[in-house]
Amino acid sequence: MNPALASLLALIAAIVLSMVSRINIGLVAIGLAWLVGVYIAGIKPDAVMAGFPATLFLTLTGVTLLFACAESNGALRQLGIRAVGLVRGNRRLLPLLFFLIAFALSTVGPGAISSVALVAPLAMAIGERARLSRFLTALMVANGANAGNLSPISSVGVIANTKMAEAGLGAHAGKVWFSNFAAHALVAVAAYVALHRKEEGDAASERGDDAASERRGDAASELWSRNQKITAIAILVWIVGVLALKLSLGLSAFAATGILIFAGATEEKEAIRLTPWSVILMVCGVSLLIAMLEKTGGLDLFTGMLARLASPASVNGVIAFVTGTISTYSSTSGVVLPAFLPMAPRLVGEMGGGDPLAIALSINVGSALVDVSPLSTLGALCVAAVGDPAAAQPLFRKLLFWGLSMTVVGAVLCQLFAGLIAGM
Repeated sequence: MNPALASLLALIAAIVLSMVSRINIGLVAIGLAWLVGVYIAGIKPDAVMAGFPATLFLTLTGVTLLFACAESNGALRQLGIRAVGLVRGNRRLLPLLFFLIAFALSTVGPGAISSVALVAPLAMAIGERARLSRFLTALMVANGANAGNLSPISSVGVIANTKMAEAGLGAHAGKVWFSNFAAHALVAVAAYVALHRKEEGDAASERGDDAASERRGDAASELWSRNQKITAIAILVWIVGVLALKLSLGLSAFAATGILIFAGATEEKEAIRLTPWSVILMVCGVSLLIAMLEKTGGLDLFTGMLARLASPASVNGVIAFVTGTISTYSSTSGVVLPAFLPMAPRLVGEMGGGDPLAIALSINVGSALVDVSPLSTLGALCVAAVGDPAAAQPLFRKLLFWGLSMTVVGAVLCQLFAGLIAGM
């Protein structure tokens, strides 16, 4: 069998299996990557293993281990109590708060990945206490972070604007940021209205219990223990270091964890036990299979199949769908934007019509909206922030369905509005 086709079929099989079974698809994905790579593509085992996402593994493990320390000594619960107090216990405002915090962090420079890594663990803990849907919490955090991801000073914004400038589409940083922000804000509002309304019936029956819990929580919030204070300070210093000093996200988290353990603020064995290893395996295993897809040419095969559908009248929607589909299982900033943005003017030439700026904006938006998928880093970080593997698996499925649906939503939005924004 053709290696490119085999790797593409392997990825499809893994995705389908994740939807219909409870097995950790990370295990399956690693096995499929080995079978396709060694026995179909003729790649040596060492080359297959070279596709393992070591950076992602260290980032996920470092961040989740640090917040496992905070969970083990109750510091996360205390921080959750304080955060809920910001909205005076009004659970309906919490998802909006999550969106705004992630958006603000992402906009000022660190980008969506760092912002989600910083916000998701706290947001999940706070949402858990307020009985919010993990799915809604993940969507608000991921979309909020992505909404600010193409600001002119963010790392991904720099990539997008640089690649557009190389293609002769420079000096449009404002439109790049606004189109991306508007799309994510619209999707986040739709998610908030649909999912939060669904929860209101359950919340009404729990309101009495919540009130008592809030009173107990308010009393508990005044009684920070020594270990909880040390942990909260360590997390704050870590966040400042990542944002202001550009420290490595995962490696600095390992350092902070080591300091907490050395100071006796947390139990090492308990923190390691609370780290969601099965979730990390799931994310990294799928990433290994995706790396095999790129090595064997499966990515090019899929792109070629979809790219033949474009015409001058439909190119904005089609290119958003194509890049969104690819970005679902590939890197937006590392693969999609560098590969597709330079193509915008050439597509116009080949088709004999179209607006290259509108095409570029469609690439940006289409590839970004799907990043809530757990096959992408943002969705993976949200899933990894859930400490309970039994709860992480349903969240994985829901985010996967949502991310895949965003390929169509992004295509529709870009087909309707990309030309209008480009002409502003």
